[in-house]
Amino acid sequence: MKIFYNKFNLKFLLIFFFLICLSLASYFYLSPKPVIPPTVILNLFQDPASPTPSPFPPKYLIKTEFVEQAPEKNWDQPWQDACEEAALLTVDFYYQNKKATPSSVRQAILDMIDYETKQGFSHDINLTQMAQVASAYLGYQTKIINDPTLLQIKQFLLENTPVIIPANGKTLFAENPNFNQGGPYYHNLTILGYDDKSSQFIVHDVGTRRGAYFRYSYSLLLESIHDLPSSFDKKEINTGPKRVLILLK
Repeated sequence: MKIFYNKFNLKFLLIFFFLICLSLASYFYLSPKPVIPPTVILNLFQDPASPTPSPFPPKYLIKTEFVEQAPEKNWDQPWQDACEEAALLTVDFYYQNKKATPSSVRQAILDMIDYETKQGFSHDINLTQMAQVASAYLGYQTKIINDPTLLQIKQFLLENTPVIIPANGKTLFAENPNFNQGGPYYHNLTILGYDDKSSQFIVHDVGTRRGAYFRYSYSLLLESIHDLPSSFDKKEINTGPKRVLILLK
């Protein structure tokens, strides 16, 4: 009887152990497995000290003609306040693949100013008026971006779309000593590229003769962005809204 009891217990234990193993196997092989996102898989093999992968290339540049606001080095009016027109024409010459010679730029600026005068605009025009000129006179669709970010600007550049910015020239003077008298209160220029290695935008600054592919730091250029205030008083430029202008073909 004792022998039978021991054999029975051994058989029961073996069956119980088999059922436990079967249950564990079912849990691990038949239950749904969690899906590991590709980015997590990537990070498993990535140096923890390395920067997060960026969706943007580290450097990008749109190459185009340099349109100076004073193409004949004459800084009397209207050339003194022609940065808005030159910034718009920088984009237009790029889209139309035009050659920028002193004579062609001079005539293009004068023709644009003639159109603006007929609209009742003054020497200084704000971004809304610039958008009207770009639309009605140059024939582009336009978009004004409020409070632009570095990533937004990069995205437009990667789509080969230059970005026109209104800026406080006094702020720009900190990195561009080519301006006279500490820089203008109100200025416009066109962003053409960026360089993450140096953390700089690459621009055509139409207001200086050394402005082709000039570089401003990300932080300074973003800080400088201000449209003309509603008072149209240039000395109140820092009260103007932060916004940029995009021309679309």
